[in-house]
Amino acid sequence: MEQVFFINPVAGKRDASAELVPRIQAAARQLQLPQPQIVVTQYAGQAREAAHRYAASGTPVALYACGGDGTLNELVQGAAGSANVAVGCVPCGSGNDYVRNFGAAGQASFLDFAAQLQAQPCRVDLLQTSLGIGIDICAAGLDAQVAYGIPKFRRLPGCGGTAAYTLSILQAMLSRFGHKLRVAIDGKEYTGTYMMAAICNGGYYGGGYQAAPYAAMDDGLLDIVLVKPISRIQVAGILAKYKAGRHMQDADTIVPEFRSFMTFYRARSVEMQVLDNRPIIATIDGECAPVMELKAQVLPSALNVLLPQPACGSA
Repeated sequence: MEQVFFINPVAGKRDASAELVPRIQAAARQLQLPQPQIVVTQYAGQAREAAHRYAASGTPVALYACGGDGTLNELVQGAAGSANVAVGCVPCGSGNDYVRNFGAAGQASFLDFAAQLQAQPCRVDLLQTSLGIGIDICAAGLDAQVAYGIPKFRRLPGCGGTAAYTLSILQAMLSRFGHKLRVAIDGKEYTGTYMMAAICNGGYYGGGYQAAPYAAMDDGLLDIVLVKPISRIQVAGILAKYKAGRHMQDADTIVPEFRSFMTFYRARSVEMQVLDNRPIIATIDGECAPVMELKAQVLPSALNVLLPQPACGSA
């Protein structure tokens, strides 16, 4: 099977290509494998275009995203629904939320190129949304508003993914938040004012915030968290617990102290309509846009992902 590594030179805080290229080549020599093709991308969308071409060719190929969650999302969009393309991830971005779904030991294996070159394909679900296809989380409201602010904070010295997310939350808390929404979950409608919503195939977003600690990427279902407006003081108080996934008591139950403003559902589809004439910011795997409605549904077993040991089996 042909192996192609796409290195995004602008992901993270520095160009990782000078470090990654010799490490990839050395791992291939060690395993006595043909040298993989290495592409240092020149523009946004290049990896997505290439994945589309490989998918259309029908030739078995392993495509690796060396960058952040945005670089991975490009390959996911291009390979979605394809039987011949498998997508891998080498985390070099600021947030790297996708690899967090595989635990601490699993995360380390994504930076082991010998393990990556021997990674096994595993079928997982995807999110189909009105903003596009994603693999991890689609969010709307305060969450997405925060994503808008992250890039400027990431440019600050020593401000990584989690720190930038936290600073952006604090900034967003000073602005107006909350929208009147009509929400349909597997067709059942709810109307109310909500501060944010997270529609989760995976568990993490925002540089390590665990919105859905029990989400599974291969169960054919989405984990959905809806949050009604609360005071700014309350937001500050619950942030640490939400980051750690401690808002969930078990796989189906919100902890008692959060139940007055937070609800949880597991479903196959979600639709949201804004009723107050103010566009809500929505995001899919970090890509943001203002919308008046948002649709999301699970695409069961829609992608082959490459999982090195010991990440394999943890999806």
